Amino acid sequence: MRRREFVSFAAAAATVSGALRVRPTGKVEIVFRSPGPHPNGLQATDDGLWIIDQSEGNKAYLVSYENGQVLRSFPTETDRSSGITFDGEALWIGSTYNRQIVRADAHTGKTLAKHFTPGAGVIYKMIGDPPARSSPLAKKTAPKLQTSPKSVGGFDAGKVLDASAPGTGAHGQEWRDGFLWMAVPPSREVYKIDPKTWTVHKKFATAANRPHGIGWEGRYLWVTDSNLNAFFKHDPESGEMIEKIQLADSDPLPHGMTIRNGYMWYCDDVGVVCRFRM
Repeated sequence: MRRREFVSFAAAAATVSGALRVRPTGKVEIVFRSPGPHPNGLQATDDGLWIIDQSEGNKAYLVSYENGQVLRSFPTETDRSSGITFDGEALWIGSTYNRQIVRADAHTGKTLAKHFTPGAGVIYKMIGDPPARSSPLAKKTAPKLQTSPKSVGGFDAGKVLDASAPGTGAHGQEWRDGFLWMAVPPSREVYKIDPKTWTVHKKFATAANRPHGIGWEGRYLWVTDSNLNAFFKHDPESGEMIEKIQLADSDPLPHGMTIRNGYMWYCDDVGVVCRFRM
């Protein structure tokens, strides 16, 4: 085993055993209801908070931080999107159910480019995996996103469709210094990609089987895991996990995530946007 692989394995083992340092944080507050019923990705910018919604139309919304007022919105050419980021000119969106990464105009939603997702595929089960977790708010807010048997994906695809399962793609996305970063649940990894050549420059393992939103805190990258109901701080050079934030079972379930001015913002896909002081 190479040293880098050993470091990733050791960090994962530390997470499972509970040895990873847990950061105390402020109380989770629901800031506002999302303009769409199934928010599944966030990106903080100076102009406002971007939200990508996974329901019909896969709309992108730019909203105010104060009350969620919609400043801009449009449909996108994506399929049950997960994750959104902004490169200073355009949006990058994970089109999860057709395993694409879409670059879209930030004012109209028009598709500018489409790419395949590295690590896409059918989500598999592994010994020691945490069970699938549902939102504690599910019965109080938005109805469950409906899918047909032919379009079933995520954790159910392999079980329901077996060999005919098409697989799914990326979730959280972030942009930094000309590179696109993304979390891909089927491979349980985070990828750093050069968007000009679509070449992977780096990848590292995530804490568990449901990585979702990602966000930068200084030079470190936080990665959400929805089934562990927690966030994990990684050294992006080695992939090593060095800290975690654990939510309470009663807190909204984390999906999309972003960081701004000392606060971690996240969305539960039943329709709420939350934050807490880091």
